[in-house]
Amino acid sequence: MSPRRLVPESLALLTEGYAWLPDLMRAEGDTALDLRVLGRPALAVRGPDAVRFFYDEEHVRRHGALPGPVLSTLFGHGAVHTLDGDAHRQRKSFFLPLLETDAVTSAAEHIVAAWDEAVPHWRARPDVVLFDAVGRVIVRGVCRWAGVPLTEDEEKPLARDLLAMVEGFTTAGPRHWRARRARTRQEQRFAGLVTSVRTGRVQAAADSVLDRVCRHRDASGAELTPRIAAVELLNVLRPATALSWFVAFAAHALHRWPEHKERLRSDERGFATAFAHEVRRFYPFAPFLGGRAVTDLTWQGRHVPAGGLVLLDVYGQNHDERLWKDPYAFRPERFLDHPPGRDELIPQGGADPRTGHRCPGEAMTVGILETLSRHLADLRYDVPPQDLTIPLDRIPTRPRSGMIIRLLA
Repeated sequence: MSPRRLVPESLALLTEGYAWLPDLMRAEGDTALDLRVLGRPALAVRGPDAVRFFYDEEHVRRHGALPGPVLSTLFGHGAVHTLDGDAHRQRKSFFLPLLETDAVTSAAEHIVAAWDEAVPHWRARPDVVLFDAVGRVIVRGVCRWAGVPLTEDEEKPLARDLLAMVEGFTTAGPRHWRARRARTRQEQRFAGLVTSVRTGRVQAAADSVLDRVCRHRDASGAELTPRIAAVELLNVLRPATALSWFVAFAAHALHRWPEHKERLRSDERGFATAFAHEVRRFYPFAPFLGGRAVTDLTWQGRHVPAGGLVLLDVYGQNHDERLWKDPYAFRPERFLDHPPGRDELIPQGGADPRTGHRCPGEAMTVGILETLSRHLADLRYDVPPQDLTIPLDRIPTRPRSGMIIRLLA
């Protein structure tokens, strides 16, 4: 370990993006760092033991840790992500059915049906920006699955707004303000939908996601306000759009390493799952996660005072050579014999999704990505010349072109 020093507050995050924490840890020769972030003391950590430390509520809490701009775009003020303890567990209970196999299967079936409906329209166009097109497919499918009414005219604006919420949560300028406007617009819309269901003007299918969010009660026994119910309904729909990033990355991987297409087409046992895991490990999505220290904390000789920030280096851990052989090589085979450990592969957080802050929709993301990766491998298309670079200084990043494909007859 190099001599301990306090890494100064760094605006390098804005210029280095995903590489910021990994580069600092590499320079220090350590997996824990003292930092100052936005003028506050912070502790950055990495590794399976660090994941368990980070998700222990006696050490780290989410309440007050998420910056206002992130709440105003990605999660929504008052969302489950901002809660701890009993309040978090009770609110989380609304999301737990998303973990069930039947829910994953049903969601995948609806999204695949939407994909099959879209492909003939793609064939009629000279080029398709896969990132945008998949966004619409996912919105159509996930709304059907969730029991959310959606007309054809509403589909494109909703997809645009959900993608904008993710696109703009970490940046200043136009992308951020588009994300804020998108969230405000959709929170108002879905709050109105919740009110309409509760007053009987709109019928929600029994036990659908829409029905359950309208009936859910918090730890106090109180019904969610229409706005908070809308926030949590969006926290089902909006994360599903993350599949637009992962499907674009899957197409990027199949273009760079086309040998994986035949293995996906052949339905080789376990390969589609391994491919989905490797897409989520290899390609950048979340750079890090943050919380606040409950008390004065020490981790591996590093200290952070109560109220200081604790950052979990997600991108660095998913590319840590201590965990992954040849971490910058795309090798789905690594997951055929060794399924990912719960606290090793953390593109959507770590710990137990039933009790902690790990994304409850992760199983759904993996299941649907498996299915869409197979459909992508079956699709006959060319990749015309375009800019396929994936800039690490853009969060969230994706292929610059959006991954353009040209379907073949």
